[in-house]
Amino acid sequence: MSVNTFKILPEAAGEKKPSKLIPKSCFTTDETDETTMRFHDAQDGSVAAGVWECPPCKLDIPAYPVNEMMTIISGSLTITNADGLEETFGPGEVVFAAKGSKMTWQITERLRKYYMTSR
Repeated sequence: MSVNTFKILPEAAGEKKPSKLIPKSCFTTDETDETTMRFHDAQDGSVAAGVWECPPCKLDIPAYPVNEMMTIISGSLTITNADGLEETFGPGEVVFAAKGSKMTWQITERLRKYYMTSR
């Protein structure tokens, strides 16, 4: 019998792995230890879920690579969309980013978030 339902905890004992989504040149402090802890990967690669952590950085994203729903666990994320609208998100807030969207991410304090992505 397989387990299809499980609780994802931010402090779970899973294995943190380097994420490397953010280019080194985008980090705004000496910290560059970006990590992910994956809890689910669909066999066909269409869906992934886990916890991602990243130190302060600023990144221009010409086309967001996936559809992503995220919940901020800790830290702060400011997203500026293609129209220049800026919004800041903090702990407990839920954010959706649509695949193909142009945006700028600015993490001003170490960010931890739950994520679920679909391709």
